[in-house]
Amino acid sequence: MEEFTKELLDQLNVDTAFTIGPFAISESVVITWVVMAILVLLSAWLTRGLKVHNPGKKQIVAESIVIWLDDFTISMLGENAKEYSTYISTILLYIGLANIIGIFGMKPPTKDMNVTIALALMSIVLIEVSGIRTKGLKGWIKSFTQPVAVVTPINILEIFTRPLSLCMRLFGNVIGAFVIMEMIKMVVPVFIPTVFSLYFDFFDGFIQAYVFVFLTSLFIAEATETE
Repeated sequence: MEEFTKELLDQLNVDTAFTIGPFAISESVVITWVVMAILVLLSAWLTRGLKVHNPGKKQIVAESIVIWLDDFTISMLGENAKEYSTYISTILLYIGLANIIGIFGMKPPTKDMNVTIALALMSIVLIEVSGIRTKGLKGWIKSFTQPVAVVTPINILEIFTRPLSLCMRLFGNVIGAFVIMEMIKMVVPVFIPTVFSLYFDFFDGFIQAYVFVFLTSLFIAEATETE
């Protein structure tokens, strides 16, 4: 049990990778850069040499990915908020890759609460901005009194509870998967942990990415809903 506790604390601990003057660059930031580099390089490779006529197999794959992401995200956002589909797609790819990067021996940045807080704050700012852009400042303020004025304090409180919900759900599920894996290793140390590791590293990692973007999309759709 002491070893389990030590391992859990090690996973929760945010190590400093290096320092630049007075600034400490954490391990989660460095791994985030790695994830970003992978996505940027992959995108550059897939979109290199695009053709209008007679596209190659690589271009067809790239176009299929973009079409699928657009259809997937717009179906959650709705027509009023489809302009935000690019952001939702980017967050989906980032969280999905960040969650499975542990199979390469790196600590997923989503195990750092600072990362999940940043993602949640970015999403909540976009949610409120989308509401202001759609309804105007007066309409956005008025929306807090709907459906009846008595719920205004609750609607205002949601501005703060939504990012907390997004942050804690993503962080908690990622850490929860690690705890379950460690418990399985303690009970059945051979073969079974490998099967469950594949599940938590791949399937569960993408599920958590989907849940995060689904809730963000749902909140944006609500914010941009018009009468």
